[in-house]
Amino acid sequence: MMWHGEHVATVAAVFLFWVVPLVLMLTLGRAKQTRVATTEFINLKSYYWPAYRESMTSMEGKTIAITGCTSGIGLRLAITLAELKATVLLLNRPSPLAEDALGKVSAAASAAGGPSPSMISCDLQSFAKTREAGVALQTLCGANGLDVLCNNAGVMNKDDVATEDGVDLQMGVNHLAAFLLTKYAMPCLEKAAALRGEARVVQQSSCLRALPSAEKNWDNTLQQRYLEKNGGNLGGSVTSPLAASGPNWQRYQQSKLANVAFTYALHDRLAAKQSKVKALVAHPGTAPTSLHGSANPGLLLKLVAWMLMQSTEDGTMGIARCCCDPEAKSGEFYGPLGKGLQQEHDTAAYKGKAVVMPQVELADAVTREMLWKASNATTGAAFEV
Repeated sequence: MMWHGEHVATVAAVFLFWVVPLVLMLTLGRAKQTRVATTEFINLKSYYWPAYRESMTSMEGKTIAITGCTSGIGLRLAITLAELKATVLLLNRPSPLAEDALGKVSAAASAAGGPSPSMISCDLQSFAKTREAGVALQTLCGANGLDVLCNNAGVMNKDDVATEDGVDLQMGVNHLAAFLLTKYAMPCLEKAAALRGEARVVQQSSCLRALPSAEKNWDNTLQQRYLEKNGGNLGGSVTSPLAASGPNWQRYQQSKLANVAFTYALHDRLAAKQSKVKALVAHPGTAPTSLHGSANPGLLLKLVAWMLMQSTEDGTMGIARCCCDPEAKSGEFYGPLGKGLQQEHDTAAYKGKAVVMPQVELADAVTREMLWKASNATTGAAFEV
């Protein structure tokens, strides 16, 4: 059989664009971590984190509380802060995974000669248990203050179910419980600011604070009904994981936009009071963390990760800058810039160095006020700065 030029070109294209990526992907997937392991389903090369990590300065004398740090970005952040000699408080639901995370952070702290971390039981699916965690935080930090509260915990693409408090599971965990916990932490944050010159509240948002334009009849604006006790009645349990489409993703988008609006609303109030507490928010791009599903993903998810995601370390850079960067200003949003799109989904922001983002227009002044009032009404927090 004669091989013509077009046949050779076709075979070469298939080899270059499918066979080679698949081989590389599988190799990367089998590669072992050389650092302290976090839960990833594929090990991707870090392009931005190593240089940033080298530039980070000591956090000795500071106390930092992190929610959702059993794996992924939260665990990488906790380990890094322990290496920098901060006192790290891990706020997680009690589980073997939480105990394992405490052990890893303890080992990092011991190796660095820093203080031992502590764990606070914190179930963000329950307002009552979130209040208990808030009281425990006040007990631990009442005397010396809390330098950073990092509201990192999140769930994604969950069914349309209500928590015990009647709110949507995703909004409850991703925003409303963080709003409530921040209310309890505020006296400790003000104490740290008075003692050491500043303190910070940090939220973790997402590229999916705006959904792709293919989502019909969806304008990405924050809607009050998603902040109210309407869990189980917000579109049903419908999802298209690869397209980020359907009601499951709409509820997730609402919670991630709420993270940004909460940051801006808190910043407005802190600035008006001339407080030394800063409010900041980050997004990680996309990273291969446990948010995306089980520990045994299929080849398709691994291929998508290899093509579209960045390493968990690179994904940690935005939230680390919010927690640690001495130049960070209140109200700033850190993450991969992409094309800088703020009212629509930006696939170019899936990867990249964490930089200061433009103001998110979807989180305007009217949206911020609506969110604050609705969050107070739903949680009963009576949170006023």
